[in-house]
Amino acid sequence: MKGGKRVASHKREYGRRRYITDPEHMPASHRAHAEWTPSRLISWAGTISGDTAVLAEKMLDSRPHPEHAYRACLGLMSLARRYGNERVGAACARALALGTTSYSSVKSILAEGLDKVPLAEAEQLPPPPEHENLRGAGYFAEEA
Repeated sequence: MKGGKRVASHKREYGRRRYITDPEHMPASHRAHAEWTPSRLISWAGTISGDTAVLAEKMLDSRPHPEHAYRACLGLMSLARRYGNERVGAACARALALGTTSYSSVKSILAEGLDKVPLAEAEQLPPPPEHENLRGAGYFAEEA
């Protein structure tokens, strides 16, 4: 309402986390932002590295609306300008290996220089020593 007169009306959307926005009511900068698509951001991330594309895709998939992850994906772009594609790609690979998919994790990995440290491979534990009290799975098998 402006001056007691209705300026616009919007369809009411029922349900949780549902948004309806008329692009004509958005500022120009937001309209340009709305023209982006998840596939466009993933494609851009792929120019840095495959791991960056995978991380961007996971970021977009982790939100109820992919648009909510656009800023995080744009943050990766900013990190690539600051640290370079190679380092950001390595940081994204580390983040994926650790199971984290946030911009802040990638930023922290880069700030601490962990992208330069090789990932430790899963350590193989030695088999247990032979001992009379270790009976194994066969001991507990049902007899028919």
